Amino acid sequence: MAIHSDVEGWGVDKNPADRPAVPKERTPPRAITPGLKRPTQQRPRNEVLVSNEHAGITRVFGTAVAPRGLSGIMRRAAFRYSEGDLRHWLILLAADRVDVVEGVIDDLRHGHVPNFFKEMGWKAELRHRPVRGVLKLAVTFGGLALAAFALTRQTRKRTYFQRLLKH
Repeated sequence: MAIHSDVEGWGVDKNPADRPAVPKERTPPRAITPGLKRPTQQRPRNEVLVSNEHAGITRVFGTAVAPRGLSGIMRRAAFRYSEGDLRHWLILLAADRVDVVEGVIDDLRHGHVPNFFKEMGWKAELRHRPVRGVLKLAVTFGGLALAAFALTRQTRKRTYFQRLLKH
């Protein structure tokens, strides 16, 4: 049984030779053919990235978020590679991470400070896997402290050199 067999028209856009039910069709064929028509081609409202292994977009597709910014550039680059190429998936994973950072920057730009502790599930992590949760918190805050130290050190170096140049 197919996973989405309860969805009307599931697999209707596949080539009949590739459809899993075709070899299992009754012989002689059914006298009544299902009344399913091919769905009409959905029109894209924004850019839809298509695998280079397919001739074009399928008749129905998802358009939740249009590719934008640096993550969009990365996604377009990923779709130059075949889906069987590891670079395709690694670039898409990296683009997802970049999209998260872009989202945080966008939130801050609009005056909304994200609640990272709540949004990233730290409370559940600490409740259900306390050792791993504490380790993640330690690594996160250690990284932030290291970054803050490096930034303040550069500032101190600049002011030191600026004082030297004034004398």
